[in-house]
Amino acid sequence: MFKAVGCLACLLWASVSIAADDIPAEVIPAKGKHPSKLITARGEPIERPETRLTVYCFLGTECPLAKLYGPRLQALADRYADDVVFIGVNSNVQDSPAEIEAYAKRHAILFPMAKDADQSIAAKLNATRTPEVILLDTAGNIQYRGRIDDQYEPGVARSEPRSHDLQNAIDEFLAGQVVSVPVTEGVGCLITRVRANTAPDNENAIYTFNRDIAPILNQHCVECHRQGEIGPFELTEYDEVIGWADMILEVIDQRRMPPWHADPEVGEFVGARQMPTEARSKIARWIEDGMPQGDATDLPEPPRFLTGWHLESEPDLEIPMRSRPFTVPADGTVEYQYFVVDPEWETDRWVRAAQVIPGNASVVHHTIVFVRPPDGQSFAGIGWLGAYVPGQRAFALPPGHARRIPAGSKLVFQMHYTPNGTVTEDRTRLGVWFAAEEDVTHQVTTHVAINHEFEIPPGAEDYQVELSANSFPHTGKLMGITPHMHFRGKSFQLFATHKTDETRNIDKAEQSKTEWLRVPQYDFNWQHWYAFAEAMPLTEIESLEMRVGFDNSRGNPFNPDPNEYVSWGDQTWEEMAVAFFDVATARGTPLYRRPTIANPDESELAKLRAKAEAKADKFFAEMDTNGDGVIERDETPETFRLFGFNRIDHNRDRRITRQEVLEEASYRD
Repeated sequence: MFKAVGCLACLLWASVSIAADDIPAEVIPAKGKHPSKLITARGEPIERPETRLTVYCFLGTECPLAKLYGPRLQALADRYADDVVFIGVNSNVQDSPAEIEAYAKRHAILFPMAKDADQSIAAKLNATRTPEVILLDTAGNIQYRGRIDDQYEPGVARSEPRSHDLQNAIDEFLAGQVVSVPVTEGVGCLITRVRANTAPDNENAIYTFNRDIAPILNQHCVECHRQGEIGPFELTEYDEVIGWADMILEVIDQRRMPPWHADPEVGEFVGARQMPTEARSKIARWIEDGMPQGDATDLPEPPRFLTGWHLESEPDLEIPMRSRPFTVPADGTVEYQYFVVDPEWETDRWVRAAQVIPGNASVVHHTIVFVRPPDGQSFAGIGWLGAYVPGQRAFALPPGHARRIPAGSKLVFQMHYTPNGTVTEDRTRLGVWFAAEEDVTHQVTTHVAINHEFEIPPGAEDYQVELSANSFPHTGKLMGITPHMHFRGKSFQLFATHKTDETRNIDKAEQSKTEWLRVPQYDFNWQHWYAFAEAMPLTEIESLEMRVGFDNSRGNPFNPDPNEYVSWGDQTWEEMAVAFFDVATARGTPLYRRPTIANPDESELAKLRAKAEAKADKFFAEMDTNGDGVIERDETPETFRLFGFNRIDHNRDRRITRQEVLEEASYRD
């Protein structure tokens, strides 16, 4: 979707205005090709006023980017009302007249919306996506075609546009200038073109929707793409699916869907989502054969999914993030929001399951709920309680497993919102299921590996950052892991370093390692928890080593700015190198041990001390903002407060001393 091909790649960087007669027919039509007839979805004629320019805006009612850009197009229509006419065009076979009218009303679009029922307008103007705009002058010369601006792309939401492409083209033409950039690559949802052989009853087709395609969608797509779920459109009905057919094939081929990013060659995981090659081939051939519907008796029963709470029972307690909703703006970037809730637990609680339900799934990108124990309270792990990520299902811990929440703890909701084109509200809530303490045989704790000491150079295509963890319960089993980076995150690997014979001094690089997880194409939009099909014993594991790759080049379509040096930060235009991992430990066994060095001599100890001192110096230089030699909790970034502060604040007094940093540095080494 993001790579220009053929002559379009050349035109993308053209510096002169290009008229319709000068561009090959496969890119844009010949001169004088204004649509001859425009009618609304209700069949009413649309008159095109004689203005200097006409903008044909191809829009779909369910395309996420069309929802975001609809109001922006109306704002441009208002701005240039005297010289430019805007006309919406809907060429989607799946969009009904009522849906088109509802879309226009919801997004306050006042310019006329034409229904391109036979897709002749899309064919004449060679439109391929929604939202895509094509700017024609009175004579029919195409002055500009492509995107509205570069703020939004699939999976990308910049804080503001860097390039106002449509507006610039209009301004230059109206000023009598040559349009400097006449073509940009359109982004958004593919318009599925009706094939010449499209027929619901094509008897010569190898595959039909009812018999062959519906079962594939039920297995791999319908969990999210159904009414009331997070998928932006439904894939449960034939009439809807045929309108998304080309888009379905594209996202499968780009491996954007189904959302799963672990390499199947490394490890086995619960809930792995992979579209089999055979299933993809069936979909492609079905589309090629005209998307026949088939015999109604072949249609399988729709799958049954739990709605709302995912467990078989209602939660023991529901906790909203706050008493009133949070208002999410129509567009732009919303900084992470944090809401602190006191559940007023007067005794320790053991939680066997937790589920986060967003109040409005269309704007909640993800949620993490952390436990903030009382000051001075001994507490293992970082306090992870539950999370919401699109497409992930909640489930209970294995029998006898639970998390201990100390009495008096508060809960912190970390909310990441992504606007959807309409001002809306959200009031996310948490459900918890308790376990009786006497039934708990294993305590589950969440731990973190974190590296905030990196700086990614401009243009770097594969910058590597190393993480390691050895301060985890070595008597337990690793249940799963969640890598976390931002838009420049490219890849992630997890290795288990095995213990060595303690009678020998062996360099860490020479120790035996086993790869437990490989994520070759990390995607910030899908924060997976990779849960092992069988928990991995840690008894013989010396440390967990992780390798994170970052792509800060122009080749990364999600990159906020490839010209910047990038370091640690909470915001998505900054970066993080973090991994969360869950460990189950039998109650009554020690959670931690300090690593040992076999037969250390004084020179080896001196090296370790020097290394620890250097780490402490760097840490204080970054975190001790007032230079008083003590790092208060409020001095640190919000994310570090949640992910890393308690790990170093050994006595839980909400202050980090140099001695604690030295202890942590030597502990990790």
